[in-house]
Amino acid sequence: MRRCSLIVALIWMSAGSLVLAQDEEGVSPPPPILAGLKAEAADGVDARRKLTQEIVDSLFSFAELGFQEFETQRYLTEILQENGFSVEHGVSGIPSAWWASWGSGEPVIALGSDVDGIPRSSQLPGVVYREPMIEDAPGHGEGHNSGQAVNITAALAVKELMERERLSGTIVLWPGIAEELLATKAWFARDGLYEDVDAVIFTHVDDSMSVGWGQAPGTGLVSVEYTFSGVAAHGAGDPWRGRSALDAVELMNIAWNFRREHLRPLQRSHYVIVDGGDQPNVVPSSATVWYFIREMTADGIRENFDTLQRTAEGATLMTDTTVSRRIIGTAYPRHYNKPIALAMHENIRAVGMPDWSEDDQEFARAFQEFMDAEEITGLKTEVDEIEEPLETPESGGSDDIGDVSWNVPTVTLRFPSNVEGRQGHHWSSAMSMATPIAHKGATAGAKVVATTMLDLLQDESLVGEAWTYFREDQTADEVYAPFITMEDPPAIEKNAETMATFKEQLEAYYYDPSRFDTYLEQLGVDYPQFEKP
Repeated sequence: MRRCSLIVALIWMSAGSLVLAQDEEGVSPPPPILAGLKAEAADGVDARRKLTQEIVDSLFSFAELGFQEFETQRYLTEILQENGFSVEHGVSGIPSAWWASWGSGEPVIALGSDVDGIPRSSQLPGVVYREPMIEDAPGHGEGHNSGQAVNITAALAVKELMERERLSGTIVLWPGIAEELLATKAWFARDGLYEDVDAVIFTHVDDSMSVGWGQAPGTGLVSVEYTFSGVAAHGAGDPWRGRSALDAVELMNIAWNFRREHLRPLQRSHYVIVDGGDQPNVVPSSATVWYFIREMTADGIRENFDTLQRTAEGATLMTDTTVSRRIIGTAYPRHYNKPIALAMHENIRAVGMPDWSEDDQEFARAFQEFMDAEEITGLKTEVDEIEEPLETPESGGSDDIGDVSWNVPTVTLRFPSNVEGRQGHHWSSAMSMATPIAHKGATAGAKVVATTMLDLLQDESLVGEAWTYFREDQTADEVYAPFITMEDPPAIEKNAETMATFKEQLEAYYYDPSRFDTYLEQLGVDYPQFEKP
């Protein structure tokens, strides 16, 4: 075994010399080739293509919103339990969450991916026109139905090899519950779920295959509700006896909108009025506004949050009301691990992009025309270069994987199950998510996850280097301090009313793999379909 390892090392050293020579001449090095256990892991993922497709299609059909992912929980945990994983339900006081593990010893590798959908994004997949499956119902307008298929398929392929080769290590699988609310990963971290984990591999749908290290583009945030309490009164008979909670909400919003001019340019903040009263002739005794406060750094988030808090208090002084607040979600700015990202990128280069069919490319080009994309490029056929830290910070969205990344060495694999040109948090992002594009992209992503798991399992130095980077580079000048306390419960009631409204209608559309090969077949879609039948 040691002799074999030495030969492999010599081959890689020779390949490295070749790479250096080519780089010096300005020629891109050839991609590495999967061999040994990595090749077997890739074959194991290929052998589970049907399982990958069924997971992707099933989660798409459930279309569950954050904190209400119970059908998703039942379906995925049953698969894991049938394959020997022990499962704990309801971790961190979140009923739809779970934590599954198999194996023993170190390293402990935790695979995570989000599972929730988007409100009002119901969309028939595989067609290139607007067609809600259920009007105003939720759907997978972010593509979160695909990531768990990547992780579970990869985990099962690696588990099979670990059993045969008697490799030490523990595999953990966990879901990003309510990611669209940024409302659970900080709670997982607060409750110590990652304390014994050596590395986290996270996955997220994209139109490309990539990984990066260092500070990621985008922001962190605090998501917070402010509820004002006043005094009800007759709006016409004796309004002077009332104290309007809605007035306080509106004054707070006006003040914050004026304050934006004096905030740093890369901040993002937005709000919705959740409760504005009952009816116009009753002075509102209660009103609630929900804010997202985003900034580039943890200190910047805290500064803006403090400013928002003072703004709310100022609104109470102007209206003789009182105010309480509740944190709904938080997300630390993301920082990804360099050594693991470098190892994963080599696996990305070895796996490459999926072999798209002409139907896939035709669908993608028609989709881009439908979305008025600037360029009609079709599906990508080359993997992206590794993403290095930006010279200039770039504002944008948030992801609560940031809280995980400040507790344990973490990377995020972006895998190609969607099409360039889509609109984020929108029904258009659901159009490809139960098609061969989604299935093939998830299979390619699973191969990258599986081969990177083998790097961590077989190379103790990689785990050590990951923690050295984490301690000496990432956290040398910043110590993680969560935005929540032990007194902040998860907002588990969110989306319950919406899901209750649509549950029965959604059940009629659940995918039945015992009767139909694919969800498109069940729906009667002739992929790629460009016109309504």
